[in-house]
Amino acid sequence: MTTTVTTDSGPRLPGLIRRLTGDEKHAPSAHSTIDVIQVLYDRVLRVTPDAADDPERDRFLLSKGHGPAAYYAVLAAHGFIPEAWLDDLAGPASRLGHHPDRVLVPGVEIGSGSLGHGLGLAVGTALGLRAQGLLKPRVYVLLGDAELDEGSNHEAIAYAGATALANLTAIVVDNSSATHGWAGGIARRFTVNGWTADTVDGRDHTDLYVALTGHRPGRPHLVVAHVENKG
Repeated sequence: MTTTVTTDSGPRLPGLIRRLTGDEKHAPSAHSTIDVIQVLYDRVLRVTPDAADDPERDRFLLSKGHGPAAYYAVLAAHGFIPEAWLDDLAGPASRLGHHPDRVLVPGVEIGSGSLGHGLGLAVGTALGLRAQGLLKPRVYVLLGDAELDEGSNHEAIAYAGATALANLTAIVVDNSSATHGWAGGIARRFTVNGWTADTVDGRDHTDLYVALTGHRPGRPHLVVAHVENKG
């Protein structure tokens, strides 16, 4: 049986992230996601290295996969991958690429990095779990606000709302990097399609935890996590 194991990886994460070098241009992307990913793995997700293939586990999908340093550091802190792997990012023999690879990295659910794919994959995963009668696992997908400029997200948002995918939580890290934006804000884009939504400070771990566990029955849930502007 998969359960949530509460931990505090915070003190270790800065040192682990510093071991990842060679992708500094995507450092802002990684920095923007660190608090959300830490809270998820420390306090929310029902998954451990020993249960990484358990059908009853929660699933975390990193759609914003082009800056995976924070993700790799958290996976190492929780024992999914050896810490020594962090010293060889994207080397010839490294399993850790500039985009995470589900075939090479234990605990990774999808290969990602091409923006706009993760939400559709999360919808499919949540739908598949429901079709199999697996009603306890929850699917969490992390996106950047700029990804919402991609048209595929509109279909995924509408479909999840129309089919009441209540086992799905999307997290949008908002660092004001979107080109187009949305009238009324990010949350409005989802709530008009039947989602529930919470908007919080993306650096406040207490608020993040409350929002990430605050889904309501019968509807998919959105968490908008505001962080400092990318610029």
